[in-house]
Amino acid sequence: MSSELAGSVVTEGTLFVVAAPSGAGKSTLVNALLEREPAISLSVSHTTRPPRQGEQYGRHYYFVERPEFEREIADGIFLEHAEVHGNLYGTSRRTVQDLLAQQRDVLLEIDWQGARQIRRSKSDCVSVFILPPSRHELERRLRGRASDSAEVIERRLHNSREEISHAGEFDYIIVNDRFEDALADLQAIVRAVRQRAALQWRRHETLIAELLAVD
Repeated sequence: MSSELAGSVVTEGTLFVVAAPSGAGKSTLVNALLEREPAISLSVSHTTRPPRQGEQYGRHYYFVERPEFEREIADGIFLEHAEVHGNLYGTSRRTVQDLLAQQRDVLLEIDWQGARQIRRSKSDCVSVFILPPSRHELERRLRGRASDSAEVIERRLHNSREEISHAGEFDYIIVNDRFEDALADLQAIVRAVRQRAALQWRRHETLIAELLAVD
């Protein structure tokens, strides 16, 4: 077994992908996870969506006009991109690759379409889908944000059925009913992934060499 593990040396960090329908609480969970797990880097997405109140360029999103976004698609800068609720979203290929090469874990907060693209290009990513506890609660959260028009909210509710139908494609599903429980589940997934044998073998190769040494 040791020879197998030694041959699977890990050279980069883990890519975590988190997706959910709008209103499921994905961003709140991800932000809380990042506070508890500072070793994870969040990859900031590009989007053509206008910023909501309080959102900052480069911190929440890179806000760009559609023509610029389409040029970036043509230039191949995105690891994944998709149109969601009428707006374009994308993840910088270089940003993710550079962070992973530094053995940093990276988290992408994207939709199911982007997650599908990521799984095709990086099959060892770890994907998590967040579900709301009920249809009623999903609608309550969307309307309670008071940041979108009634038309946008209805579109998001309508699109949520299609989004949720793809939850079974993910490695893990978390129901965000009680926030602290959902956060604990998300953190447990991250911590379990970090205990994988190949990762631990590389991390503790000095200890393992000592334990295997012949007196």
